Amino acid sequence: MMKKMDRPPTRWLVLALTAASLCIGALAPVHVAEAQEQRYQRRSILDFFLGRRYLDDSPQVPDAPQPRRQQQRKRPPAQKAVVNTRTAPSVRPPVQEEPVVQKLGDAKKILIVGDFLASGLGDGLTAAFETSPGVVVEARGNVSSGLVRDDYYDWPQQLPKMIDELKPAIVVVMIGANDRQQMVTDTAKEKFRTDGWFAEYRRRVLAFGKEVTDRKIPLLWVGLPAFESDQMTADAVQMNQLYRNQVESFGGEFVDIWDGFVDENSNFIVTGSDVNGQQVRLRTSDGINLTQAGRRKLAFYVEKPARRILGTQASPDLVRLDESALPGLGLPTNPVEHTVPISLSDPNLDGGTELLGARPPPVTLTKSPRDLLVEQGEMTPAPVGRVDDYRMPAAKTPAEVSVK
Repeated sequence: MMKKMDRPPTRWLVLALTAASLCIGALAPVHVAEAQEQRYQRRSILDFFLGRRYLDDSPQVPDAPQPRRQQQRKRPPAQKAVVNTRTAPSVRPPVQEEPVVQKLGDAKKILIVGDFLASGLGDGLTAAFETSPGVVVEARGNVSSGLVRDDYYDWPQQLPKMIDELKPAIVVVMIGANDRQQMVTDTAKEKFRTDGWFAEYRRRVLAFGKEVTDRKIPLLWVGLPAFESDQMTADAVQMNQLYRNQVESFGGEFVDIWDGFVDENSNFIVTGSDVNGQQVRLRTSDGINLTQAGRRKLAFYVEKPARRILGTQASPDLVRLDESALPGLGLPTNPVEHTVPISLSDPNLDGGTELLGARPPPVTLTKSPRDLLVEQGEMTPAPVGRVDDYRMPAAKTPAEVSVK
């Protein structure tokens, strides 16, 4: 009997374990029990021993590890392909750059002089004539220069040197934006907007322009645009009128650009139409300088008279026609003499030198009705019954009357 009692039955072992688990559960805090009740659904004794858990939609405990199978399910299946797509270098079609147009050795030169606006005009004209092999743009503007401060930069002294060096076909002047200041003359100091200041300024503009026109070189004087400052705009209007009067007096041409940088009420604008009609920003934030689109629009006003003066030299289709540009055609040393072509208007083309029908009229013995009318004044009688037959009808005989 003692040997049988040494090994307790299995059901007693299960009951002992169950009692121990109930005791441990009773000692757990109330909030832990509530959290476990929210986290797990119905739990039986077998679930406790077998470790099965039924998850609900409640948030998981942070320190509980996630099953590996669930992590693999949350990973998007195409994640690897997306990463490779982003990191892989994108294959783009090669950009075909337009070939640079080679300028001809005898290309005509356009010399641009003036202040910072002239420098911007040089950029715009360079882009305008980029495809013209017969035109080269030389921009020699000085940013802070003008006609007032000749002690800073003496344009009347520098301009003849530039003309002798470059031998330009056209000279373009755009100056005056820096000249709104006191002028020092040989006798006094003239303040801006005074009569003495304008009198001396007219003289300097006249002398500066004649340096070009006296050399028989076409001169294009570009006016000032509007500015954001109302006072600067008013001064620009007055100075443009002075430029126009003086330039036309010595044979130059004044280029008015005012309408391109104002609205319909002549007010300053920052954004406007470019050369293609698109709305772009034309002026910078300071209200004085021009953007790249504004420079190109400024050059548009100068491009038209420049092309008119240069003629076919400014055409993009101009090519060199001398022997150096001809390819090797392998012509024979003794070329065959060809027949001189005959023009379609040549009278000898059809073998005759006279017009068709150029022969004497036939000789007739009788005269035509025209000849009788012109030479003798005789007219053939009109046919009977025609509207111009004015002959009286013949009188009837007594026998014809008696019959009726």
